[in-house]
Amino acid sequence: MDVLKILQELRQEREQLEEAILSLERLARGRGRRRGRPPAWLAAMKKRGRPPGSKNKTPAAKAAVA
Repeated sequence: MDVLKILQELRQEREQLEEAILSLERLARGRGRRRGRPPAWLAAMKKRGRPPGSKNKTPAAKAAVA
């Protein structure tokens, strides 16, 4: 490969990296508090149902525990 071609490719890659860094810095700064409902991907995953170990107990089992 020619040295000039290598330099040109490296400069292009540097420009792309600088653009990516600027975009990430803008995202990190944020724009204060957002309004409205958060997007689905941002909302925490919630488990539905009962926690493990909490089964329906029969009256006989309840009497044995008490």
